Amino acid sequence: HVGKDNFVIHANAIEIDGKGLHVTSGIIDEHSHIAISKGVNEGGQSVTAEVSIGDVIRNNDINIYRQLSGGVTAAQLLHGSANAIGGQSALIKLKWGFSPEEMKIENAPKFIKFALGENVKQSNWGDYQTVRFPQTRMGVEQLFYDAFIRAQAYTEAWKIYNETPEKKREKQGITKPAVDLELEVLSQIMAHERDISCHSYVQSEINMLMHVADSMGFKINTFTHILEGYKLADKMRNHGAGGSTFSDWWGYKFEVNDAIPFNASLMHEQGIVVAINSDDAEMGRRLNQEASKVLKYGGGNE
Repeated sequence: HVGKDNFVIHANAIEIDGKGLHVTSGIIDEHSHIAISKGVNEGGQSVTAEVSIGDVIRNNDINIYRQLSGGVTAAQLLHGSANAIGGQSALIKLKWGFSPEEMKIENAPKFIKFALGENVKQSNWGDYQTVRFPQTRMGVEQLFYDAFIRAQAYTEAWKIYNETPEKKREKQGITKPAVDLELEVLSQIMAHERDISCHSYVQSEINMLMHVADSMGFKINTFTHILEGYKLADKMRNHGAGGSTFSDWWGYKFEVNDAIPFNASLMHEQGIVVAINSDDAEMGRRLNQEASKVLKYGGGNE
């Protein structure tokens, strides 16, 4: 309980004098890579929708304890940005001393990691890691269309099979489709059963993915990082996407050179749901301070 009077203090309750202190709700980190066993990227191919962070949650990562000390009580554990379509995310409550399964949020909404930009096209992988499609930004767009067109065909094949009587199947030579775990997940996106959190920076690419989504009948739930979000916040609002960004990370590679400290505030002013994410174990301990930077230097007022 929080208050001054007119409430009952239960037996054995811990009473804390909060005079001169601030009380906030638990912080939720939309973009975290802590508490994951080994690497966070399955970089062998460009579409790895079949893999799941929920299978590799590591409950003894000391960062769980440290981030709890900074007020973070829940986090979305995301696949890395090596692929255009990465793995399924895990939404957890940060609980020190609990098992991986106990940390998972029950009946949590389903999410998957997408990515755009330099990482996807292997710009930063070294001279000998440039063999995987796509190698260009225009190739990334085509990869999305190819994946979802395959998912459409997969969904249609199952629909025809399930809706055709058995005798008619035999007569028409309709066989049971093979289960494809990758296409199952992509079909969930198109059926609005799974949402997308997309690593993004550059205005043109953000526009591109919203166009792909609109043309294929689904929405992007969240653009993360999105340091050029201020350039197209009106389009994001019209599409229905949120923005999860940094307060003052920029200049660490070419595609973030146009970042400004007013990004979060400008997106908020356009009616976008805006969050500050960590993407970093150290920053996850002080997201309250990161949010305060937006208020002080970004012109925010709430």
